[in-house]
Amino acid sequence: MLKTLASIALLILITRPLHADDSPIDKLTQYLQTDADKRPPLDKQPFAASALRHEDADAAQKLLWDDHVKQIKQSRAQEMKDKKIVEGKLEMPFFYTIFGEKPQNGRSLFISMHGGGGAPKELNDSQWENQKHLYKPAEGVYLAPRAPTNNWNLWHESHIDRMFDRLIEDLIVFENVDPNRVYIMGYSAGGDGVYQLAPRMADRLAAASMMAGHPNDAQPLGLRNLPFAIHVGALDGAYNRNKIAGEWGKKLDDLQKADPEGYIHVAELHEGRAHWMNLEDAKAVPWMAQYTRNPFPKKVVWKQSTTTHDRFYWLAVPKEAEKAGNQITAILDGQQITLDTQDVPQAYIRLNDKMLDLDKPVTLMFGDQKLFEGTAPRTIATLSKTLTERGDPASIYDAEIQVKLPVKIKEPKAQAK
Repeated sequence: MLKTLASIALLILITRPLHADDSPIDKLTQYLQTDADKRPPLDKQPFAASALRHEDADAAQKLLWDDHVKQIKQSRAQEMKDKKIVEGKLEMPFFYTIFGEKPQNGRSLFISMHGGGGAPKELNDSQWENQKHLYKPAEGVYLAPRAPTNNWNLWHESHIDRMFDRLIEDLIVFENVDPNRVYIMGYSAGGDGVYQLAPRMADRLAAASMMAGHPNDAQPLGLRNLPFAIHVGALDGAYNRNKIAGEWGKKLDDLQKADPEGYIHVAELHEGRAHWMNLEDAKAVPWMAQYTRNPFPKKVVWKQSTTTHDRFYWLAVPKEAEKAGNQITAILDGQQITLDTQDVPQAYIRLNDKMLDLDKPVTLMFGDQKLFEGTAPRTIATLSKTLTERGDPASIYDAEIQVKLPVKIKEPKAQAK
């Protein structure tokens, strides 16, 4: 009799539902109820490392996003009221106008960069005033920032990436911007910025348009998943803008020919126009608006610029692996990911159930070499980390695989005899 009762008790213990205190979701709920400044690090909490079911991961993501919105509204209300992004001693004021009715998924965001560059403050200010009303999308938030400096490279200094990240994060929360419909454009020096920023921030954008600018040392390889427009006056010979625009158009033609599913682009030299195109370039606005970002493309080509990043689509690298010129190509096919790299010793592969089935094994290949095979657990820690990095609700990942990558050993130079 005692043995029978003991067996029943054991069976009840094994099969009974978890108490609320045992559930990672309920522990997360309790954690988020604590004031943000009093919370211990989330990634150090044991429940954050627990493997989640698909539905629990979805619940955790909603809890984390709702908390993120609450914290942003509390901490950045003054920033939005002032319409100014501040980083240390740098300030980036911004002006915006809202056009059209708000779509169900949120508004579009057009970030429009003024010209000027290496010129007195008064000239750059006047260029900003002009840019505020230069283009008028049918729908969306049209936002013209004022560059934080007056340097020649005012729109592609390294702080611009961080300030634009913060700006986009703010507008997602305060103006209900759809993170999959963010666009950048710019004229003259602003066009220089588009050439530079678009390849290195492609994973944040839905499309980009360059007007009357110069690429300097920018390269188009990272534009694989970002529609890109080039508009330059055919007579705009200063700094060879017209000639180089044609060369970039040819580069993009060749890249698309080799990879037909990528590198959507248009390159137009406007006949009879010099540096000012008499707003013929405004056609770029509706052209961009037809595109929506896919945050989880099947193929990613990531080439680090001189301004490096630690994340690009569903790829990431540790800070120490950020290096200008480093390159990773990653292809997702079913449950398998194939990697090819140049001088990248370590990477993180971010995954979610929109990309593949996380309940099934995932295989990572490097050529014929198998780097990983197994399941990638969904965790609150990864959800929180990838949300906090960007404040982008459409680009959050449930799971992360860390891999060491083969690095090609360079042959030593032959010594002269």
